[in-house]
Amino acid sequence: MLHGAGVLRIDHLPPLHGHLRVPSAALLPPLAFAALAVAVLPALVTRLRFGAALLVAYGAALAWAVLLASSGEGLAWPFTHRQEYLAVLPAVGGDPLGWLASFTERLPAYPTHVRGHPPLPVLVLWGLARVGLPGPLPAALLAVATGCSATVAVALTVRRVAGEQAARRALPYLALTPAAVWIATTMDAFFAGVGAWGVALLVRGGTVGRPPGVLYGAAAGVLLGALPYLSYGLVPYLLVPVVAAVAVRITRAAVVGCLVGAAAVTAAFAAGGFRWPAGVAATHVEWAADPGAARPYLYFLVANLAVLALLTGPATAAGLAVLTDRATAAPAIPVGRTVASRVIAVGRTVAVPAIPVGRVPNRLGVAGGPVRWPGGGVGALVAAAAVAVLALDVSGVTRGEVERIWVPYAVWISLAATAVPGRRWLAAQAVIGLLLQGLVLSPW
Repeated sequence: MLHGAGVLRIDHLPPLHGHLRVPSAALLPPLAFAALAVAVLPALVTRLRFGAALLVAYGAALAWAVLLASSGEGLAWPFTHRQEYLAVLPAVGGDPLGWLASFTERLPAYPTHVRGHPPLPVLVLWGLARVGLPGPLPAALLAVATGCSATVAVALTVRRVAGEQAARRALPYLALTPAAVWIATTMDAFFAGVGAWGVALLVRGGTVGRPPGVLYGAAAGVLLGALPYLSYGLVPYLLVPVVAAVAVRITRAAVVGCLVGAAAVTAAFAAGGFRWPAGVAATHVEWAADPGAARPYLYFLVANLAVLALLTGPATAAGLAVLTDRATAAPAIPVGRTVASRVIAVGRTVAVPAIPVGRVPNRLGVAGGPVRWPGGGVGALVAAAAVAVLALDVSGVTRGEVERIWVPYAVWISLAATAVPGRRWLAAQAVIGLLLQGLVLSPW
């Protein structure tokens, strides 16, 4: 009805931003790969050494994303669009600092994606071209390689937060995520990889000694501090590293290192002449003048979440239901000198024995406070990413075209699928990816 009334005139396949198309025989290679991966990947990542399991999962994620993209218009095609970041590289020329200093002032003259983002994505692609890798294909390879590496980074974080078995359970779902349809074709996949590695380095640094902890923290700070300069929509993402840091109780040295690293990024951009608040204001002016700002808020408040459901797949939806049930069924357990609770089960009361504080596992939370999400550390990470998405959604600045915007968040929310393990759920994830690739002609 909204589309017929002309309110969604730039959205031909709501809630997705794209067109409907007929699947072709080109989907057969990713279909065959998906069938093989569903059959063997869960067993492989369970039996192999953890390092080898990470490599196998990364290889599977790369293959899945590249095969999906190759079955359509090709890996590099989206980067050839005149509204993409590469179109502005001639304006950068050989003077990136001069371009950066004038970025806000000249913003109205730039392509759509550049007007909607801070300057760092363009500078990344400029640097890629300066080292001898110009053009759409190297940009696409950078995006897919970095985006798929989020599979490894997220699993490493889960290992620290919730244990190795939880990380192994997550690997197949991370590798065969339906979001791979956009991981292979957008710079937002690069953002996802940067953010995921920032979180992984932070939790790693928070669990080792002081000198390496500071270094890990500083590296994490640089990556996490770069996120607001890659996309304004990644500011709520910073809730994920905060929750991960609390879950593993990182050291003060790692926190200091992280803050110093993030401050260094901000200082570097300020020294180059770009002020982040001014960039936000200028981008908001451009957004308000764009046809997308006229889209109905209430419709996209729901439609954006429907797109997220497609990116994360049915296994994630089922897992979220399980985690929510656990959260509402299990009350917080107070921790004092001992932990004690009474659980009502099948009409009878079962006493839970006291647990000394010094032996309370991390999943029960810090002594003196309530137990965290009953889904454990994985549930906490999922909840953090979900809250960040809801904050963006409610803000109203993300009205449609969120397929790529949700990618950095989808890799964390997809962890909910570990609550419903099984090959049938993994197969369902792959089917959604195939349907999205085969039926939707997306500009990304």
